[in-house]
Amino acid sequence: MQNQTVQHQSLAPMGENYELQAVLGGRRQRAVVTEIAASLRALEIDGIALLQDYPAAAGPPSCAGWVLVPWPNRVADGKWTYDGVPQQLEITEPVNGNALHGLLSGAAYRVAHRSADSITLAADVAPAPGYPFELATAVHYQLAEDGLLVTHSLTNTGSRAAPVAVGAHPFLRLGAVPTEDLTLFINADTHIEVDERLNPTGATAAVRGTRHDFRAGQRVGDVTLDDAWSDVCREPDGSSLHYLEAPDGSQVQLFMDASFGYVQAFTTRIFPTDGGLVTAVAVEPMTAPADALNSGKGLRWLAPGETWRLSWGIRYQLP
Repeated sequence: MQNQTVQHQSLAPMGENYELQAVLGGRRQRAVVTEIAASLRALEIDGIALLQDYPAAAGPPSCAGWVLVPWPNRVADGKWTYDGVPQQLEITEPVNGNALHGLLSGAAYRVAHRSADSITLAADVAPAPGYPFELATAVHYQLAEDGLLVTHSLTNTGSRAAPVAVGAHPFLRLGAVPTEDLTLFINADTHIEVDERLNPTGATAAVRGTRHDFRAGQRVGDVTLDDAWSDVCREPDGSSLHYLEAPDGSQVQLFMDASFGYVQAFTTRIFPTDGGLVTAVAVEPMTAPADALNSGKGLRWLAPGETWRLSWGIRYQLP
């Protein structure tokens, strides 16, 4: 580990922007993480951008880089039931009438630890309408020789078991290659069917022979997605890998450990950048699918005092 520096600057509306830099294994790494939402907004290796950044004065478009806690994706109508008592979450996706992406998207995280090549940001979840639980959460970003490792920790600081799930919302890219020319690979066998408000219907379908089969790859420019998959294809250690590939064979990979059993992909043709609107694709690790507070799928119940740690990461693979 050598030639490491750490910087930060105040940059509204995302609060402080913390820059990590290092030279590892002869490669130059750089990442930028924000104070608000602990979001990941930039990652580069040897000058190759692996995340789609956005203008400095703008908020994150399409939830770019957010940490999604204590649930990812949607809760239909913001309603669920706990111990027989109806719960009503704040509606944060008015267009579809849902509660979207947890409770910390607007939170200012505090710095728990910093080094030249890593940062740990922490934020607490206090009892809120529709979520009467208490959590201490943290997210640790660590530069690595081939990219970045992200480790979440959630501790139940309350007096009763708390339902939790975790996700993230990175928009991946491969340097100057237009995103529409990249090929998207989702290594999963089952597609989750949704209704017109993007909430699960309860039905799933095998991807084989359908337009939702991305195991052999599909060109990003040929698809429109806001879709989730389950039954991810796992390695012997339980992890899974999903990626974008450039015409030269280079890849930006999303690595998920065994805690993550679901993956979401979202495309947009109007992602704002300093150079104008571009096509962008989010490949999102999730421990639970949409509406998990109602279905219970992928949901984890943390006992009082219990801590859950889990990791995902982004890797750059040369041809």
